[in-house]
Amino acid sequence: MKTFCGRANPTTGALDWVEESEEYDYHQEIARSCYADMLHDKDRNEKYYRGIRAAVERVKARGEQAVVLDIGTGTGLLSMMAVSAGADYCYAVEVFRPMAEAAVCIVERNGFSNKIKVINKHSTEVTVGLGGDMETRANILITELFDTELIGEGALPSYEHAHLHLMQEGCEAVPHRATVYAQLVQADQLWSWAQLQPIEVTGFKLLPPPAVRRCAGAPSVCDIQLSQVPPESFTPLSPLCTMFSMEFSKPVSSTPQSHSCRFVAQASGQAQVVLSWWDIDMDPKGTIVCTLAPRWTYDNPRSIDSWRDHWMQSVYFLPAEERVMEGDECSLTVSHDDYSLWFSLQPHSEKEAVVSRPYCTCQAHLVWTRPRFGELNDTQRTDCYVRALRSVLKADSVCLGVSDGSLLPIFAHLLGANKLTYDLCLSLDSPVCFTCSTFPQVSVLMGEPYFSTSLLPWHSLFFWYSRTALARLLRPDAVILPQCGILYIVAVEFQDLWRIRAPCGTCQGFDVRPMDKMIQQSLDFRESREAEPHALWEYPCRALTPPYPVMTFDFTQLVPEEPLNSEGTVPFIRSGLCHGVVLWMEYQLTDHVTVSTGLMGPVTEQGTCHWSPHRKQGVYFSPSPWDSPGDSRAALSYSLTFEPSVGDIRMDFCSTSTL
Repeated sequence: MKTFCGRANPTTGALDWVEESEEYDYHQEIARSCYADMLHDKDRNEKYYRGIRAAVERVKARGEQAVVLDIGTGTGLLSMMAVSAGADYCYAVEVFRPMAEAAVCIVERNGFSNKIKVINKHSTEVTVGLGGDMETRANILITELFDTELIGEGALPSYEHAHLHLMQEGCEAVPHRATVYAQLVQADQLWSWAQLQPIEVTGFKLLPPPAVRRCAGAPSVCDIQLSQVPPESFTPLSPLCTMFSMEFSKPVSSTPQSHSCRFVAQASGQAQVVLSWWDIDMDPKGTIVCTLAPRWTYDNPRSIDSWRDHWMQSVYFLPAEERVMEGDECSLTVSHDDYSLWFSLQPHSEKEAVVSRPYCTCQAHLVWTRPRFGELNDTQRTDCYVRALRSVLKADSVCLGVSDGSLLPIFAHLLGANKLTYDLCLSLDSPVCFTCSTFPQVSVLMGEPYFSTSLLPWHSLFFWYSRTALARLLRPDAVILPQCGILYIVAVEFQDLWRIRAPCGTCQGFDVRPMDKMIQQSLDFRESREAEPHALWEYPCRALTPPYPVMTFDFTQLVPEEPLNSEGTVPFIRSGLCHGVVLWMEYQLTDHVTVSTGLMGPVTEQGTCHWSPHRKQGVYFSPSPWDSPGDSRAALSYSLTFEPSVGDIRMDFCSTSTL
């Protein structure tokens, strides 16, 4: 069955009506999931396998049959591990129907159908007893219900229900225990993501409104690849604190709780940010440990192969900066409900109490993302816009700003555009709400361009469509800033990100090819070769070709009616495996000022790339890696078409020989 769905087009601003299959949403869920990443996580898989073997051995040593309950089975991998380790029977629970169907296929393919029952339900709906989903309660509980924040996928309510209704008393659990760690730091770069900082423009110091300065900010976790945050960019104010542990073989409570860790400040500074991660012990003795600790915590980081994207590390922002002096006695408190954590810094106290969850009161944190706060606080970026505006503004300039929540109109006013300055917030479905009779002729149309609806780099071409719609309001000699946008590409070899799209084949000796097939079918469901948005500052890569401009969008002209086409080749100049192509926009503000949403500087001789921390880049993953000899015998062949009617870019890339 198909239905028409209305979708706001982030580039054109129009409401597009498209015919979608009823299966579209879950195909997108599968295609963009991290299932493959989990299967590629060798460290996770090996630790689970060892923990499961040990749990089965402990149950068998008591003379009991090993009956396993696997909640959130996914592919059925952990259930197959359990049966291979000697479990007598396993109930594998999976609520997501396509995943449950894949698990049935995988279990059958590996010959475990007689010992594994896949149950397509939420675990809280599973019944026990004669005629129920489970004939008897289990004595081994296996789960992988964790996210970056540990409890964000509902682990606590699921454990609580399982112990009450599905598990035997004194059961074993894999993992056995989880421990949450935290460290209080001063990290100015990370803190710039939390609050709007004072901005200096031509001698003026712009202060955030009082409501913004008093706001506690967004309470939700900021999950990032903390290994990519260099240790020299922050100052530890506390030692690494063990905040709390929970044992999963015992009854678990989902009621709100609070835990505090007292410490003596080891340095003076502004307490701003809490860095946090967790470990899971697969066995009661803690000899089998899977840790999320960032690489820089290890003595030899290069020896660690524990990259994963399904679990990362957590950054929490305190409600406000607090000055801490070396030697001060402090107490770091973590509170949690059944789904999330939050931190607070308190004076040394004997009493623990649940601290109220902070929330945004200024509304800015509901509009701007954390990277957007960082972008607005970027002094180098601000300097680029100020220099560009200074070169085009006159005392009688009438300015119109086209961006979401931009500070450019304020900059323009401070730079002398005193006659009239406007900031126009455009809706996606109606970019023009003024007429020539009610609006003065505009001499400077400016934009960053930034729009909260943009996911891929070219979505910000909404500025171009807005400029076209506003043409009748512009003077004949009006300045358009930026003048143009240039789409760049570079072929790259990813250090780790390739894993999220690579087929698994086998995992720990089990055939999981039905999973590979399911993901590929979902990728092929519609427009199989699309670029995806990724913040590449978190994902190291090497450039195998030079960065290359492939398409220019001239904002001084109206959006054309005909498609724009670009074809050509870019030589591979470095050897390696090409996992895909990165795309980003550079905006030519004036003849001499450019702002990039991708590369922030030249690529090093070794191919190292430094990416903008504020915007996501587009990544086109190749169906399979291309080999780059690095001596220009091969080239990246590209073909791109920009369709003005839909505001999208159709793209195709392949590797070609230059011989």
